[in-house]
Amino acid sequence: MRKLTLALFLAVCICSVAVHSRIRQKRAWVIDSFSIEEENPGPFPYLLGTIELDKKYLVNFGLHGSGVDEEPKGVLTINKKNGQISVHKKVDYETFHLLKLTFEATNVSTNKVDTRLGVEIKILDINDHAPVFSPPHQQATVNESTAQGRLVATVMATDRDDSQSPNGTFSFNIVSVTPKTDNVEFFLEPTGPSTTGRIFFRGCLDYEKAKKYTILVEAKDQGDKVQLSSTSSVTVNIIDKNNYLPEITGQTGPGRIKERDSGVEVLRLQVADKDSPGSQAWKAKYTIHGDKEKYFKIETDPKTNEGVLTVIKAMDYEEQTSRNVSISVANEVPYFSCEITGRPAKRLWDVKTFNEEPGKSLPDFPKLSPVTIAVEDVNDPPEFVPPVRKVGIMENTEPGAHLCTLEAKDPDKTHSSKFYFSKGEDVDNWITVDPETGEVFTAKVLDRESPLLKDSSYSVILYVVDNGEPPATGTGTLVIQLGDLNDNAPHLTSNNSIMCGNKTARVTVKPDDADAPPYAGPFSFSIASEDKKLLSMWKFNPSRGEQCFSGFMNRSESSLISLKSLPYGNYSVPLRIEDQQGKVGLDTLNVVVCDCGDKDVCLSHSSNLHGAALGILLGSMVILACKGL
Repeated sequence: MRKLTLALFLAVCICSVAVHSRIRQKRAWVIDSFSIEEENPGPFPYLLGTIELDKKYLVNFGLHGSGVDEEPKGVLTINKKNGQISVHKKVDYETFHLLKLTFEATNVSTNKVDTRLGVEIKILDINDHAPVFSPPHQQATVNESTAQGRLVATVMATDRDDSQSPNGTFSFNIVSVTPKTDNVEFFLEPTGPSTTGRIFFRGCLDYEKAKKYTILVEAKDQGDKVQLSSTSSVTVNIIDKNNYLPEITGQTGPGRIKERDSGVEVLRLQVADKDSPGSQAWKAKYTIHGDKEKYFKIETDPKTNEGVLTVIKAMDYEEQTSRNVSISVANEVPYFSCEITGRPAKRLWDVKTFNEEPGKSLPDFPKLSPVTIAVEDVNDPPEFVPPVRKVGIMENTEPGAHLCTLEAKDPDKTHSSKFYFSKGEDVDNWITVDPETGEVFTAKVLDRESPLLKDSSYSVILYVVDNGEPPATGTGTLVIQLGDLNDNAPHLTSNNSIMCGNKTARVTVKPDDADAPPYAGPFSFSIASEDKKLLSMWKFNPSRGEQCFSGFMNRSESSLISLKSLPYGNYSVPLRIEDQQGKVGLDTLNVVVCDCGDKDVCLSHSSNLHGAALGILLGSMVILACKGL
C-alpha cells in the first residue's frame, strides 16, 4: 500500500487568474504515483493506496474520472473518510494505458471543495499478446532465373503489448522450409524496429527440383516472464525459365511432297526440352536454313511443341526430285544457367551463371539438323472412309473386343489400291489394328471415368498406307464413345462437419458419384448400423436426397438430424449411401457438436473449425436453393 502526503509528494501547478477577477483560485495538484498491473486477478477489492491531506479540519474525500464514473467504470473507489483507494476489477492495458482522475477534498463544515487535484494511475503492461502477422499467410512469385540475394518476400507483424518493453518487442526466425533442396537456402533479415522481416535466398533456383517452397516464419517476443510467439507461412512459387536447351530428337511424317502442291504438311520435327511444358522456356522456335527460294515454312505446334514443316511454294519434279534444308531450334525466351561452385559461411554462396543476351550466346548453338524432302509426281495418299469414324462400346468390356473394320479408298486411279493400316497417336494404348484387314480391337479394359476422355469419348489417330512407289499415307480419326456402367459407389465429399448444438440439430450431407446418370443421384441415405443407441440419436431427413445443381456439379443432398439433445463433443456416424441403381457406398461422417454462440463456428478451436463451419453454411444455402427458398 502506498500513502501519499501532499506536503511531500505533490507537484504544484498554479492555475492562471484573470487580471480583473476577484475570485481566489484553488491550487491544482497532479499526482503520478499509483500503478495497477493489467489483468491482476485480485482478490478484489484490494487497497491501492491512500491520499492524505495535512489539514486541521475534517474533510470528505471524492474521486471522479476514468475508472470511477467514466470508462472503465467501477474499477476504483475512495473511502471518503480516510482517502484509501481500492481496486475492484481488472484493467486491460491495451484498452487503457492511463487512468486520469480528479481528486477532491470537501470541507465538512462548509461543504465546499477545499482541494482539487489530478490523479494519474498507470496501467502496467503484462505479456498477454503474442505477435500477430499481417497477413497470416502470403504468396510470393520468383522467376527461376532470379539471381541470389534478391528479395523474395517481406513479412510484417505487430504486438499489442507495450512496444517500449520486452513484452512488445519481437524478432523473426525461419522455422522450416519445405521441401528441403540442396540448390537453395532461404534466410531472413529484419528491417526497421523489428516489425518487418525480409526473406532472401542464396544458391540457384531450379524449377525442376521444386516448383514451390513453403517457408514457416516465427515471430517471438522478448517477454521477461514468458515469451509468446506465432507463425506465418510464405508460399514461394517458382516460375519456370529457360535453363534447359531444346534438342531435335527425330521426325515423323512422309518427308515427301507431290509436285505442284502447296500448303501441305511435309513432316514434323520432335524436340526434347526439360523445361516446364507449356511455358515460354519450353516452347520451341524453329528456323529453316538453306531455303533461298522460300519453298517452305515451319511453325510450332502449340500442343506438342513439334516443328511442322509445310511446303508453301510449288516445286517441279522434272527440275528437282528432292530438296535438302537444315532446321535449328531455340526457345522463345533467352537461355540462362546457374551452377553452385561453393557454399561459404556468408550471406551468399559462390555461383557460376550465364545469361543469353543479344550478341552473346553459347558456342555450337543452335545445332543444325539436316532434312531431306522428296518430290514426286505420282500417287495420291489413300483416304479413310469416313475420315472420322465413331464407334460405341460399354466400359469394362474385356480386352480383344471387336470395335470396327477400317475402310479406305485411293483417289489415284493409276496405282494399286492395296492398303495396310497402323496406329498413330493412341495415348493410353487402347486399341490394336490389324494392318492387313483394318480390324480394330480393344487392347485393355476401357474406363469411362479415365481423365483422358472428353465427353465420354477417346480419340485415336490412324494411318492408312498404300503400296505405291513410294507409299502414300492417309490419316484418320477413330472416336471411341464409351457407355457408362454403375461401377463406382457413392461417397461423401467431406467426412467432417459441425453441428451448432445451441442453434440447430442438423448438418448437411453431400455425396458424390463418379458415374453419370442414371447411375448416380438422387441417393438414398441411412445409418449403417444396427446399434439401437446410435439409431435413437440420428436420422436422415429426407432419407432420399434432393436433386439440385451446385456450381457445375450435379449433387443429391440430405440432412443428418440429431433426435435428441446431444452433449458437446465428437461423434462418428456410419452412413450407407445408395445410388439410383442400388449400388451402396459405406462412409463415416465425423460430427463435432459444439456451442457456436451467435456465429456458425465453435467458440473453442474456432480457427481450426472455421473451414468446416463455412462448409456447413454453404451447404445450407445449397439446400435452400434446392427447395426454392
